[in-house]
Amino acid sequence: MSAPNKSYDPVEVEALKPEVIERMRDEALAAFAAAADLDRLQEAKTAHTGGTSPLALANREIGALPPQAKADAGKRVGMARGAVNKALAARQAELEAERDARVLVEEAVDVTLPHDRVPAGARHPLTTLSERIEDIFVAMGYAVAEGPEVEAEWFNFDALNIGPDHPARGEQDTFFVEGADAASDGGSAADSGVVLRTHTSPVQIRSLIDREPPVYVICPGRVYRTDELDATHTPVFHQVELLAVDEGLTMADLKGTLDHMVQELFGGEGMKTRLRPNFFPFTEPSAEMDMVCYVCRGESVGNPDRPCRTCSSEGWIELGGCGMVNPKVLTACGVDPEKYSGFAFGFGIERMLMFRHNVEDMRDMVEGDVRFTRPFGMEI
Repeated sequence: MSAPNKSYDPVEVEALKPEVIERMRDEALAAFAAAADLDRLQEAKTAHTGGTSPLALANREIGALPPQAKADAGKRVGMARGAVNKALAARQAELEAERDARVLVEEAVDVTLPHDRVPAGARHPLTTLSERIEDIFVAMGYAVAEGPEVEAEWFNFDALNIGPDHPARGEQDTFFVEGADAASDGGSAADSGVVLRTHTSPVQIRSLIDREPPVYVICPGRVYRTDELDATHTPVFHQVELLAVDEGLTMADLKGTLDHMVQELFGGEGMKTRLRPNFFPFTEPSAEMDMVCYVCRGESVGNPDRPCRTCSSEGWIELGGCGMVNPKVLTACGVDPEKYSGFAFGFGIERMLMFRHNVEDMRDMVEGDVRFTRPFGMEI
């Protein structure tokens, strides 16, 4: 067995030569100084302090040296690695400070700016009012019924006792939907037998056909007339109609229902309705319904000291038509008029909105300007 090689000079190991170790250290320091950001610094850290870095490989060579040579070589490598780690920590702190300062500038938040640059919208007041009317009658036990807007003439006219010669069935009042056969034969659209519904009464007819009496329904929806758009008319508007068919219903039930409706919509006690004789093909007897003025409550009548612009000092405001369901309508729907009776009424929701909120121009309701809808808010 040979004796230890006490004369071995560690300088002869290339990786442990002083000039080589200094070069490794200087290369690491230069790489850290050249790193422009933390990502580049991380790459330099891996290259010069990782397990396969030059200084780490040199440190492994120390273990092969004789005992008397290890101390000097370990000291040189340790000092170089210490300088590298110190430079790395300093450069990392410097780059982190630069990053934080840059983030404060680039991601600064001005807390004085508006928190929401998108203005809040609002539900259309026609939708809100329609749902409120529905709620009133649902609370009374009525169901909400809906039907198609493109309707057969039979549902829109015939079943409602509106004869073929009635003026409402002319093209000056009704939109007819042209059918494929009429277009190919050169016929008139009025020959198609299909219309855009002129009222929501067809929904009442469908309800009577589909349901067994007693029937209590409210029918809100969009309807169409050949009117020009102006301050008080529109070719597309909204209507709500009510139908009640049961045994023993009378005009007194109709009057009580109308009184309850106006009290809920216009302000509680003191609101009432009156009925004026009129004629409608689908009701008999028929009436126009008025409500007492919700502003003056009738006190402006004959009182020049207190004029009322809302009702023109007449004390009453016209709402719409009503009456007892014509027996011919019940018969057309398969309901025995000897056993059942019913009442119905209807009015325009746009007109009701104009009353409740002093809207003077109906065009405001269809132009889609948020300056009109937003003041009504988001009532639910």
